[in-house]
Parts: sequence; structure tokens; C-alpha cells
Amino acid sequence: MQAGLKPIGREWWWVLLLLAPTLVGLVFGAFGSVLATVGISFLNWDLLTPPTWAGLDNFVQLTKDSLFLKSVTNTVLFSAVYVPAVIILSLFVAMLLNRKIMGLSWFRVMYFLPVVSSAVAVGLVWQWIYARDTGLLNYVLGWFGVKPINWLGSQLALLSVVIVNVWGAIGEGMIIFLAGLQAIPRDYYEAAQVDGASGRQQFWRITLPLITPSIFFQAIISTINAFQAFEYVYILTRGANGSSTTPTIVYSVYRNGFNFFRMGTASAQAVVLTIIILAMTLIYFWMQRRWVVYD
Repeated sequence: MQAGLKPIGREWWWVLLLLAPTLVGLVFGAFGSVLATVGISFLNWDLLTPPTWAGLDNFVQLTKDSLFLKSVTNTVLFSAVYVPAVIILSLFVAMLLNRKIMGLSWFRVMYFLPVVSSAVAVGLVWQWIYARDTGLLNYVLGWFGVKPINWLGSQLALLSVVIVNVWGAIGEGMIIFLAGLQAIPRDYYEAAQVDGASGRQQFWRITLPLITPSIFFQAIISTINAFQAFEYVYILTRGANGSSTTPTIVYSVYRNGFNFFRMGTASAQAVVLTIIILAMTLIYFWMQRRWVVYD
């Protein structure tokens, strides 16, 4: 045996044994499903009859599918509003909760609670808030003479769903930014105060540059979440005639796969979604060299 090489000891066998369930789930549950999706995207299959070969026909049909093209447009608009809103609001909340105030732990828990709450329960509550005739929002607006608005069944449906998704994501972003803020040495702020820097100058010259890694990470996570938005879109719009005005790509995948049983079309849309997310992630990594500060 060559020098420096050691046989696999008993500890390594225990490591492999303990990791076996996770590795099996990763191989068959993650990689296996990805390969299956790619394979089905080249087939015509309705789950009831044997699949037939379609080649690239499913992908070609996507370029002619007006509903899918609309879902892509809506998802891009959704992301354009969702990502900046989550970053800005999460950073604002994190800066407020990074101070020594009474009941700080309780405030952090309350802001993080939507992240761990059931999406179905939260969606049903927001559906009641947005309801046209019995909703809380229209009831409050009625005090000011505003007529009832069909929030989930009109062109406002997309914005309404974005607001709910942003509300549910602030807690996750808050944790990420809190970690970045608490990693900044206090010496920097003390030196800036000695030099007479104001709070605004400290934010733009110290805080913001040093949390750019956190902003970069949160931007990637928020973009992925935006393009994969489904739970709130489905819960809020399925019963309010809003699904026709707020289809996202994932909602379109679900509808084709489990409503119309067009598994080939649904898989092709999922592949396109994966390519879009991968391209966006690569663009983020390419652009980080220009604005992310790691030193």
C-alpha cells in the first residue's frame, strides 16, 4: 500500500451507514426525479395510456402556448417586485431588531413566525382578508368610502399575491441579515463616530458594503423562491377566479400535470423553469465581482 493512503476504518463505515438514508433519498428522490422529469419532457403521456415519443415537440409547443408565455411574464413581474421588496424590508427589520430593545427575542420570534407557519392556514387567512364582500381589507377601506375591490379576481391579483409572499418571506431574510449585521466589528462604528460620521453615513459607508455577501445570498434565495412560487398563488386564486390572471410557471406545471394530465408538457415546463433559475443564478455569480465585498 502506498505511503499516505489508509484503509477505510471502522469510523468511516459508521459514517457511510448513518448517511445511507440521506444518500439514497438524494440519489433516487432528487437526482432520480430530475432525470425522470427530463425524460418525460420528450414524451406524450397522460398517466392512463402508454407514453409515446414526442421528441422536442413539447418544447416547441411551449413557444405557441399563450398561457405558458403569460405565466412566464407573470413570474418575471412577480420576481421583479418580490425580490427587491424582500431584500429592503428584511434589511429594515433586521436593523431594527439589531438594537438593544425590550422584548427583542419576542419581536424576532413574531417576525419569523410566518416562515414556519403552515402555508395553507396562512393562505386561507389572507383569502379571508382579500375577500370581496366579507373581507377585512374591504371592510376597513369601506370606512373611507372605498367601494369593495375584487383583489383576487382582477388585475390586482398578482400584486395581492406578491404582498402575501413578501410578508411570509421577511422573517427568513431578517435572520440572514441579522447574521451579517452582527458579524460587523463594532470598532468600525466607534472609529466612524470619532471621525464625526452621522448614522446615515455609517450605513452607506460601513454597514451596506459589509453586508453585501448577505444581500447577494438573499437575492439568490429570493429569486429562486419567486420563480418557484406556488402555495399562496394556488390557495389565494383557485377559488376567486384569479388563476386566469395570476398563473406562474409552477402553477402552470401543476395545472398541466395534475388537471389536464399532460405530463410531457408539464415536464417540459419544469425543465424550462430549471434552465431559467440556473441562468439567473449564474448571472448573479457573474455580477457579484462588481459589488460584493468579502474583505
